[in-house]
Amino acid sequence: QVQLEESGGGSVQPGGSLRLSCEVHGTFFHIYSMGWYRHSPGKQRELVADMTSRGEKNYASSVQGRFTISRDHAKSAVYLQMTNVKPEDTAVYYCNAGILDSSSAIPNYDYWGQGTQVTVSS
Repeated sequence: QVQLEESGGGSVQPGGSLRLSCEVHGTFFHIYSMGWYRHSPGKQRELVADMTSRGEKNYASSVQGRFTISRDHAKSAVYLQMTNVKPEDTAVYYCNAGILDSSSAIPNYDYWGQGTQVTVSS
């Protein structure tokens, strides 16, 4: 019904840049928010950045000033521009969406992309 497709992961050197993309496919009423989480071995999944339809943004303190989240509402897409990347940014990055249907007033956030690996090393 609803699927999230991620792309843009890969290997990059410290200080480099990478851009992640995620598009929502399927049938839905409205996407309230979209964001990015990351997961490293032995650690809990953590929020990197998210953004609501009204333009509100949240960033993890560790990426503030280095990463930028943006959305293209017409394409049902979210992007994460990663600059000045660090080795500690290495993780699997997951796209997340909070989606409303025609009968709900609270978003359902249980929509995830397949994950894309980002590796930062010299």
